[in-house]
Order: sequence, then structure tokens, then C-alpha cells
Amino acid sequence: MLDMVRLSPRPLFPPGGVDLYRQIALLSEMAEGAEVLSVGSGTGVTLEYFVQEHGAHGSGVEADGWVVEAAEARARAQGLSARIQFQKAEPDSLPYRDEIFDVVVGELGFAARCDPVDAVREMVRVTKPLGRIVLVRLVWKAPVEPARQTALTRRLGARPLMLVEWKRMLRDMGVVGVHIEDWSDTETSFRPRVDKPFPDFSEIFTTWEKLVILRRAWSRWGWRGMRWILEREWEIHRLLSHERILGLVLLTGRKAAEAAEAEAPDVEEEEADEPVAVAAPKPGPGGAPVAGGKGSKKEGPGLDAGTSGLPLFRGTDDD
Repeated sequence: MLDMVRLSPRPLFPPGGVDLYRQIALLSEMAEGAEVLSVGSGTGVTLEYFVQEHGAHGSGVEADGWVVEAAEARARAQGLSARIQFQKAEPDSLPYRDEIFDVVVGELGFAARCDPVDAVREMVRVTKPLGRIVLVRLVWKAPVEPARQTALTRRLGARPLMLVEWKRMLRDMGVVGVHIEDWSDTETSFRPRVDKPFPDFSEIFTTWEKLVILRRAWSRWGWRGMRWILEREWEIHRLLSHERILGLVLLTGRKAAEAAEAEAPDVEEEEADEPVAVAAPKPGPGGAPVAGGKGSKKEGPGLDAGTSGLPLFRGTDDD
């Protein structure tokens, strides 16, 4: 699914769209000059949004070299090379020093090829104390047998888990004040009108764009790649449109600091097993989100915007 988005000739937001990422910026109190890391950043569409709309400095990590090259080319074309940089690295071994990012976002495919526990641990490591951890996750809405889970993870390019597993993982890693929102396509009193969170490729791509995707798949992976793209499109459409066993959830919290924990050991967290459905905030003048709008939930102090420019990379043992 994510490969088809990346091969598209038209820039596309991941599932959830710009509304989801506007909500992420609001909940994380993203400020001018904030250092933001996107793990599983793809071609950099979401980082471009954070940089252009909120004045952040963006860093992206991807495991595939060709995706990193495509992201760098997009940043150059947008004139954003000085404010966005990308690295080829695995999510469970981030090439950054400890505690340097204000906001770290685990994108949809960030743990598809590694242990999610190791990836989340690395995200927490590079986040400043009281900085924000954000996960955009697929969750199973119903039990799925292990063999099928493995097959679907490979087809989706993302690793779904049960919501309770993601919540427990964050808490075990020292993330407090966990806040959860359901961004699936279920209408609620909080969200009377919703768009499809998952792209229906038969609808969003024109015939010409589908041909471009197939040509790029053939150029990169041969005839086997073209067949693979078509098979995945059919499987994903059936999985999301008919079986509806997957949901899209936003989880966010802050990295605990020892002093903060000592002063306030009982941090209020979301205890319900089901995610809370919340409306995306309406943009204010100039497209900026309105702080304190419906569905927002703020916790802790604002971001430390003292770090500017590119973050320091992880050094050798002699540094």
C-alpha cells in the first residue's frame, strides 16, 4: 500500500490525510523552530507540511535508499533542503544522539520490518524529556490468526497490532499522558462527516496515474513487481472496504522526565480499550490550527524550541 503511494506521480498524504497531521501538530504543540523527526517518512510529504505550515525543522528516516533519494529530490524541488534532511536507517537503530527532538512521529510503516518494541524504544531515546511521541497506527479491530497477520503485514507495508498492545508498549517505554483518537471511517457525534482514512486506489488515481505506477513498478521490480502491485491493490481493497478488520488510530504522549515523575507520579491517561473518536481541529486564519479547538487535549509544557538547524548525529564510542 505504501509503495503504491510512493510510486504515485502525484504527492499524496498517508492515510488520514492533512487533517490528521494538522491534529498532530496541534496536540504536540508544534512551535516555530521545533525539531521534528519522522520515522518511516516516505517521500517527505508530511515533513514538508510541518516545515511549511508550522516552521519546524524536519528530519526523516527511511530504510529504503530509493525512497530517501526521492524524498531528497522533492525537498530540493520545494526549496526546503536547508530545513529538511533525510537519512537511510532502520527504525530500530536511529542515527541520532539521545534526547534531541521535540516531536517524534512514527509513521504508518515505521515498524513493518523490525520489532515494534525496538523501534518505539529508539523513538523515545532520541526525544527530549517532556517531548512528544506520536504514533499513527493500524490496529486490528478483530482477532486475526498469526499466519494471516504475517501475510497482511507484508502486503500492507505496515505492522498492525491490537490497540491495547500499542498503549502498553508506550507506557512500558516511559511515555506518559497517553492520548488516543480513532481516525477510522466510523461516523460519531464528534465526527459527523468523515473522509475515508485509507485511500481507495481505484478512485484516487486516474488511469494515467495507474499506468505511471505500473511502469515505475516494472522499472524497479520487473513483471513480478507489476503483478505484485495489482495483487496488493485487490487484497487491500477487499481488506479495508469489505472485511473492515483494520482501524486507524492516533496515539500521542510525552516522554517522562525524572523530575516531572517525582512531582506528579499519578499521570492521567486514557484507560479505555477503545480509542476516543475526536474531530480534527478547524484551521484558523492562514491555515494554522486553532489551539484549544474541539477535540484537542493539551498536556505539559510547550516545546523547547532552543534547538535549531539539523540535529546532531550519533557519534562513535570515542566522541
